[in-house]
Parts: sequence; structure tokens; C-alpha cells
Amino acid sequence: MQYVKLGKTGLDVSRICLGMMSFGKPGSENGQFPWARDFEDAKPIFKKAVELGINYFDTANVYQYGTSEEITGRLIREFGLNRDEIVVATKVRFDMRLGSPNGGGLSRKNIMAEIDHSLKRLGLDYVDLYQIHRPDLAVPFEETMEALHDVVKSGKARYIGASTMYAWQFMKLQHVAELHGWTKFVSMQNHYNLIYREEEREMIPCCRDQGVALVPWSPLAGGRLTHPWGTKTARNSVDEISPAVWGRNENLDLPIIENLQKLAAQRGVSMAQEALAWMLSKPWITAPIVGTTDPKHVEEAVAALDIKLDEEEIRALEAPYLPHPVADDHGFLVF
Repeated sequence: MQYVKLGKTGLDVSRICLGMMSFGKPGSENGQFPWARDFEDAKPIFKKAVELGINYFDTANVYQYGTSEEITGRLIREFGLNRDEIVVATKVRFDMRLGSPNGGGLSRKNIMAEIDHSLKRLGLDYVDLYQIHRPDLAVPFEETMEALHDVVKSGKARYIGASTMYAWQFMKLQHVAELHGWTKFVSMQNHYNLIYREEEREMIPCCRDQGVALVPWSPLAGGRLTHPWGTKTARNSVDEISPAVWGRNENLDLPIIENLQKLAAQRGVSMAQEALAWMLSKPWITAPIVGTTDPKHVEEAVAALDIKLDEEEIRALEAPYLPHPVADDHGFLVF
């Protein structure tokens, strides 16, 4: 395993982060995932990740309505992991109490309530990284950033991060924090992969300039970059969320995926490994967040660290890409 600093912090994280969204009580109501893995099915996946040196685990309060956090905490205890050696990240923003006027968002009230709920579900005294899942334009940025600062100062989180927003929103939040001497974000969990590279225009250059870690979600585009076009899997046969995320630009994505399939075959590696190797070739990427439902997928992801692409192969992988409409998912997607 390779380890790298999380942005400008002193925190060391594995270059592959295990996404815990795949774990939790399976369900299909309110955006839950019927393909999620319960505790017993999650154990061999988590075990393989730990054996391979992964120390960075990312979840969210909303994943399977809290049960992802519960399973994450149980797994940490099951395998007797040293709390001082692992990095646990979670998120806040989306509704956890449907129908309640204070059931979600980034108000001081909700942030203070949800950090306590997350810690209780995780069975931890603190999280290493507390992230806002999306911006909340209904709440003053000052209120959100002061509340996050107080979470850090209370000892309930070591650092704060953000996810999926416009670069101007991210920098405005950072400016508010800097203006008041509050804690600033150290990481950005953004939407980035071979079939969605619009983040290269604004957010990625912004984070590189500011020394903010980039930890992209869904580096394999919900599985679209792991198998030939049209392949039916146990997950995509029942997954109603992924088509809403990546089903809008299939005419643009098909040439990229077919090209990836060809180049992976030429190298003799899986499509997933080739796609991850491309992402890891970017010096500004800290750790892609890889979700999985099978231990062999963890092995594939870690093996991608040893694949070194030359400039010619990188250009070949990127060649079919055409500009995509900006994914306006700031208030809907829950990845």
C-alpha cells in the first residue's frame, strides 16, 4: 500500500479509500440501495481491505439511513483496529428525518445533532474527517462554517471536508472561514472519472492551487468503467440511482468505455484497473474512493497502484472524451 498526506495536513491516508456506501441494511425505499451488503457480507470485503493496508474508510449519515455508519463501526471493532491508525470519514447534509422541518441541511442545529448521531452509530468518540455532502444555499455560509469549526474544537472531528459543489461555492465557504479564523476544509470529494471530467475546468485547479486534497467519489462511475457496455450485473439489474447519475450522456460515454475496454485488453488488466491507473496517474489525486461488493474488487483496486501509464497511454484513454453538461446534482445525488 502507498500512503500520502491528506492535502496540507499531517494526516496519512492510503491511496485507495474504501467507500462504505455499499454496506448497510438493504432496501429500496427513499433512495436506499437494494444491493447493499449487510454486516456478515461486508466482513470479507473489509477484511481484505485491511489486509491490503487500506486505512481510510468513507461513509455518510444518509447511506442506508445510518446503517452504513453502524456497520462501519462494527467492522472496526470486529477486526480490533487501532483507532489511532485508521482514518474514518463521514458526511452531513441530506435529510435523515423525512418530513421534519429540521431533518437535514447545514444549519447549526442539524450539524450539531448529526455529528452526535453519527458518532453514536459509529461507536466512536470522534471522526477524522467530517464532510458536508453538498452545499446548503438555504443556510448562511457563516452559520455552517462556524458550526463545523465548533465541531472540530469540541474534539468530535479532527478535520473538515466538502463534496460536490461549484468551485465558487467552495471558495466562498473557505473565505468565510478564513475571514473569521475558523477551521477550513482540507479536502474535496468531487465527481470525477474517465466519463466525467468537467471538474478539470474549475474545481481541480482550484484545489491544486489551495493545497486541498482531492478524493473523488465513484472513480469507476458506479461500475460503468468496470465491464463492457451493456453488461448485466447483480447490482445494475436493481440499481435505480446509477442511471440517474450516468444515464444522461450515454452517447458521449459509450466511445470512452469501448476505448477503455480495448486499452485494458492490450495491457492485460481489467477495465477497473486501467481506469483507476489513469486516475492515479494524476499527481493531484490523493485517494479515489472505491466502493465494492466483492473482496476481489478490493484486490483489483489496490493492484492498480502498481500500474504505471506512460503519457501516450494516458492520451489514448482521454482521447474520446467530449465536453459533458455540468452535472447539476448538488441537491439530489447522495454519493
